Amino acid sequence: MSTDPPESAAPLYRRSRREAERADADTRRARGWLSFLRDVLVIVVIAVLVSFLVKSFVVRSFFIPSASMEDTLIVDDRILVDELTPKWTGYENGDVVVFRDPGGWLPPSPEPQLSPFAAGVDWLMGLVGLSMTDQDDHLVKRIIGLPGDHIVCCNALGQISINGVPVDELGFIKLPAGSTEASKLAFDVTVPEGRLWVMGDNRNNSQDSRYNTEQPGEGFVPLENVVGKVFLRTWPFDRFGVIDGQRDAFAGVPEPDEAVG
Repeated sequence: MSTDPPESAAPLYRRSRREAERADADTRRARGWLSFLRDVLVIVVIAVLVSFLVKSFVVRSFFIPSASMEDTLIVDDRILVDELTPKWTGYENGDVVVFRDPGGWLPPSPEPQLSPFAAGVDWLMGLVGLSMTDQDDHLVKRIIGLPGDHIVCCNALGQISINGVPVDELGFIKLPAGSTEASKLAFDVTVPEGRLWVMGDNRNNSQDSRYNTEQPGEGFVPLENVVGKVFLRTWPFDRFGVIDGQRDAFAGVPEPDEAVG
C-alpha cells in the first residue's frame, strides 16, 4: 500500500514540513543565542570576580588630589599600589605608600547625593576598581620612620636624622628656592611598634605626621591602615614611570638597635 499523501494533500504536506523545518531552525537559533548570552554572562561574572580579587589583594588604582607629594606625584596623576608584596617584604624608609586616614588628618567631606541607581552603579564600579569610592579617605606620603626609628629634625645642615644618621633628601624633596631645611617644623620622635612616621615630598605644603601630633594617633600611621606601596605612575602617559623609593638616600640608616649614641 502506498504511504504517499494524496495528491490533493501534497501542498499541505509540503507546507507543514517547511513550517516544521523553519520552527526547528528558529529553535536552534534561539538556543544558540541563549548559549551565547550564557557564555557572555559567565565571562562577565568571571571578569568581575577577578577584578574584585585583584583590587582587594593585589593592586589598586588611585589618583592624586593634592600637591603634597610634588614633584614625585602631581595633582591628577594616576598611580598603582602594590598591596601584595609588602605583606612578605614589609616596608622600608623611603617607600611611598597609600594609607587610610588614621583619624583627623583629612577635613570632613560630605557624601555626594546620588540616586539609588547611580549609587548602585558607583558601588559596582568600585567593586571592580573602575571607581575609587573610598579615594577621599586615603592619603599618600613617603615613609620616613619605621617602627623603633628615632627621628630628629633638623641638624645644622637642615637635614633629618634617623637613628643618629643624617639623610640627604635634597635630591627628591621640594623646598622653596634657597632653602635647605628638610622641615620648617622641628620634631624629635621615636616611632612606636606597629606605626610609621610619614612626610610629603613637598615639605612646606604637606599636612603629614608633623602636623597631626595632636590627633589621637599622635601623627603616627598604624601599619594596618596602609593599603600598600606605590610602584607605578600610569597617567598622564608622558609621566608614566616607576616610583622611586630613594634607596640611596636612606641606605646609611641603621636599624634602631644599631643607632648611634
